[in-house]
This record gives sequence, structure tokens and C-alpha cells, in this order.
Amino acid sequence: MTSLASERSWLLDPSVLKLVHQCRRLIQTEFGVKLHLTEERLAQQLADYARKSRSSHLARTWQSLKDQVPQLNIEPEEEDDGLKRTYRGQVIADAPPVSANDYEEGEPHPPRKTKVIYRGQVVG
Repeated sequence: MTSLASERSWLLDPSVLKLVHQCRRLIQTEFGVKLHLTEERLAQQLADYARKSRSSHLARTWQSLKDQVPQLNIEPEEEDDGLKRTYRGQVIADAPPVSANDYEEGEPHPPRKTKVIYRGQVVG
């Protein structure tokens, strides 16, 4: 069984660490996500964001990092064929779709779940 320190020995090389910091900075700029060096799946997350990125600079930096550290050649995680909606590379949760059977035929709109008050009066 390998320890976390032995798995992360590649981070001790200053030139590799410089590339990792560069990737982290580019990911934070593009996606707004701050990756930490102590995260368990750091290499997998770097690979995922580099694959999702539109930045050619991040792709080049990740490729040079993979060239220096062969153990970072990680297979991408399986995707669900793009069925999920994404925003800035992050999967967003969808609201459950409203079906036509959820409310009666005579009603033009589904009933509100919250009470709306306008100028002190309850609005239908």
C-alpha cells in the first residue's frame, strides 16, 4: 500500500511544481475553482479541468506537465454523453421538469407554491 506522500513525490520537483501552480492559476481564472495541493484527487482534477478548458495555454501547460511526470497520464472519467447542463465547465443541477399533468386543464398556469404579497394584498 502506498502512502499519500509517496504518491505525491512528483510535487517535490521545483520545475514540476511551477507547472502545477501555473495550471492551478489558469483553472482558477477560467473556472473560479481554487485547487489545493493537499487534495486527494489533485492530478485527476487537473486533468479534468485541462480537458474541459477552452484555454490553449492551460492545455499546453498540462501537456508539458504530463510529459515530465509520466504517472499523470490519467484516463478521463466516464461522462454521460453531454446530457448534463454545464456552466463554466461545472455541471449544474436541473430543476425537475414540470409536466402538463401536474395541474388541472382549466388552470392557465400551475398554482404558486408561495404566497405573493403586493402592496399589502395577497396576489392570486
